[in-house]
Amino acid sequence: MNQRHEEILEAIWVSGENKKYSIPDIKKNCQLDFTDADLAELEKEGMVVTNADKVLFAESGKQLAEKIMRRHRLAEVLVTSILKLKNAEMEKVACQVEHSLHPEVEESICILLGHPEICPDGKPIPKGKCCDHGLKTVNNTVVSLHDLKPGEKGKITYIKPGSHSNLHHLISLGLTPGTIVTAHRKSPAFCIKFEHTELALDEDIVKNIFVWKMN
Repeated sequence: MNQRHEEILEAIWVSGENKKYSIPDIKKNCQLDFTDADLAELEKEGMVVTNADKVLFAESGKQLAEKIMRRHRLAEVLVTSILKLKNAEMEKVACQVEHSLHPEVEESICILLGHPEICPDGKPIPKGKCCDHGLKTVNNTVVSLHDLKPGEKGKITYIKPGSHSNLHHLISLGLTPGTIVTAHRKSPAFCIKFEHTELALDEDIVKNIFVWKMN
């Protein structure tokens, strides 16, 4: 599911909240222009059902759209309450954030915000598992790569440059923010695996690489 189709599903959801299901109404709520070909592709993927001028969700499309709306509206609460952005700025940043929220990040943000039920403009935020369980503690998910146990995975969030040469070397090897790495072993040297590469790293370098710990 690409971002373009996610935006269309989001628009269908928002229109449905207002009991409007026509293509013109959906287009009014969409951040981008879409075509009949886009709807045909979503229908082929089992996301929507078209009937004359109406577009309705198939069950799988409804479930996905609910997750998209949850991410978007959580992002709206985040950027208004924490980043203090308003109106157009809020919407622009929220749209960018929603597409990059991984489940672990989404849950942590929801817990951090106290499981908000509505977004800044008063629309309901779909509940997640963390809301049903009433979780109140955010896990310490950003850790040093050195803290991972063999077999655990993490996505690189940032690297502290112990020296510019070390930083450039890591980048040249493909160790950049967003790269998923697996701790392979910790002795006699700290060894990681990523993509199709296995690499041994000095302990000082390992301690300066920070990852989002993945379940």
